[in-house]
Amino acid sequence: MSVQEERGYLVRDVPAKKFIDAYAEHLKNSDKFELPIWSDIVKTGVFKELAPYGDDWYFIRAASIARRVYLRPGTGVGALQKWYGGNYRRGARTEHFRKASAGIIRSVLLQLEEMKVVETMPGGGRRVTRVGQQDLDRIAGTCVDDADEE
Repeated sequence: MSVQEERGYLVRDVPAKKFIDAYAEHLKNSDKFELPIWSDIVKTGVFKELAPYGDDWYFIRAASIARRVYLRPGTGVGALQKWYGGNYRRGARTEHFRKASAGIIRSVLLQLEEMKVVETMPGGGRRVTRVGQQDLDRIAGTCVDDADEE
């Protein structure tokens, strides 16, 4: 018989969808993370026709950005713009790739910096702080615990 020892779970160990939903709920319940007043009218990119329908889209995007920065330290606004970009459909003409809105990404990163989840790197880009890493790993552990109960 082998004794399985308890170990901590990292963000990398949890499926992206589960972690993003759990962290978005955490941000929504947090007093430190606020929804901007413009969030109901802004589009997420030039290539979109309408603003997002869901009420929680900003928290979901923030959780997704936090996960991206966790997995790839040094990621900046430009790289995140490319990640969240998409095809700009121009009617009968050919499609072209367009980057996502930098303002949304920048506002999320600034709020995460105020919460001490991410910090600016000296060479450019962002990385997760020690406190932020503990917070994200704790939430990833709760995602695993929820899956074990089911």
